Amino acid sequence: MSLINESAIKTPGVYVTEIDAFPPSIAQVDTIPAFVGYTQKALDPNAKNLVIDGNGNNLTNIPTQITSLLDYETYFGTAQVETGLTITIDQTTDANDNLLTEKITPAFSAGKQSNHTMHTAIRFFYDNGGGMCYIVSIGPYKANVGDALVPGDFTAGLEAVKKEDDITLIVFPEGQKLPADTDLYTLQSSALNLCADINLQDRFCILDLYNTGESVKTSNDLTTATTAFRTNIAPTLDESLNYGAAYFPNLISKYSFSIDETTTTLTQNVSKSGGAPAAGPFNGKLLSDLNNTASGDLALYNRVEKVLNSQFPMVLPPSPAMAGIYCSVDATRGIWKSPANVAVQSTVGPVCKISDEMQADMNVNPATGKSINAIRAFTGKGTLVWGGRTLLGNDNNWRYISVRRFYIMVEKSVKLAAFRFVFEPNDANTWVRVRAMIENYLTNLWRLGALAGAKPEQAFYVRVGLGLTMTFDDVLNGKLIIEIGMAPVRPAEFIILRFTQIQQTS
Repeated sequence: MSLINESAIKTPGVYVTEIDAFPPSIAQVDTIPAFVGYTQKALDPNAKNLVIDGNGNNLTNIPTQITSLLDYETYFGTAQVETGLTITIDQTTDANDNLLTEKITPAFSAGKQSNHTMHTAIRFFYDNGGGMCYIVSIGPYKANVGDALVPGDFTAGLEAVKKEDDITLIVFPEGQKLPADTDLYTLQSSALNLCADINLQDRFCILDLYNTGESVKTSNDLTTATTAFRTNIAPTLDESLNYGAAYFPNLISKYSFSIDETTTTLTQNVSKSGGAPAAGPFNGKLLSDLNNTASGDLALYNRVEKVLNSQFPMVLPPSPAMAGIYCSVDATRGIWKSPANVAVQSTVGPVCKISDEMQADMNVNPATGKSINAIRAFTGKGTLVWGGRTLLGNDNNWRYISVRRFYIMVEKSVKLAAFRFVFEPNDANTWVRVRAMIENYLTNLWRLGALAGAKPEQAFYVRVGLGLTMTFDDVLNGKLIIEIGMAPVRPAEFIILRFTQIQQTS
């Protein structure tokens, strides 16, 4: 780029100009999920303006960028504390009060388990390789544990997601807690339509089924769960389906519930030397009384905690873990690598076992084309993501998640880079610069293995120019039209090994 106007030189002397040797570059967009749900709080404690009650800015329905669980807790708090828990302790002792047997039975009161899982979902996200993300708080936790969630709150959060350009993934970790399956599927359909909006087309949805999978024991049970999803999610088979992928079933995590020890009541029954049960010293007291250095029983408290952790692990939807896996695979292998055959971290396993025969209809459904990706446990391998299809599973163009998301990334990256040419002269010089910029970018992607072909010209093409992509009328109307074709790599979903015998020759 010239630093001076050479035609305006009038004074004798030596003048220096610099000429660009390289085409403009394209910066690749990052994978950034947005999590929409309820949080304990939604305040920016460091805000200097619009102060609310002296605590900071209200962040409700404002997409807020974080990079760690610590960031989340700073702005949005911790998990909702569980109430309504009772613990029964049945013990037998000998004549000297030595403990012989002990049975600890915890139980939640009906409807007294929290519907709010955002905090734990973010832990799941980061444990599976997540990085930068946005949190969209749609309001504080419901006052009473177990209160119903409000579909309209999620709709408002989705509308807030629409306004943030950086977001490339949309996740609803608490969607399964909505009052009815139609509430979740209506929300998810709206999210798919948002992603497919002609003015966006730059983000992708990770979806859960309303049925968590805990009731699935047979193929018929699985059919019931998947049919409800396929019937209600984007009922018409339209192009919005290629902007989302569904995963099933839920996962048994390694996380524990946050228990309110001051409301957790104890029932302790002690049978001494085979006699009738009698109330123990902590009968009618609280778990917090047991966890008291001076007057409690810390050994018994530790045994109670162990039982709580083993009998009440948190069951989470797969979407937050998948968001982390998407980020991890994109960073280490590239967005063109299918986010499948990857182990899910911080999980004991899926809530139900899915066989090859059961997965067949999930993966390829001729009637609806709405593929559902399975998460399965394999002996010696752990819990693996065993599917890589979008909801448009029968479509040759957008069947695979990696292909759809690769195009989203390239389209968004090129679009942002092309802004520099707005109002530039619509002539051959500009066309050459634009073509060189895009070809350089795609060549680098081809070298990384994102595009198929032995040579760059077999992997992609870029066309721009009068008579190629534009008419005189286009130029007169200020239109600079660029046509880009790419041959993306596709995952080897089915590996077929063929063996035959050959005759001995020596």
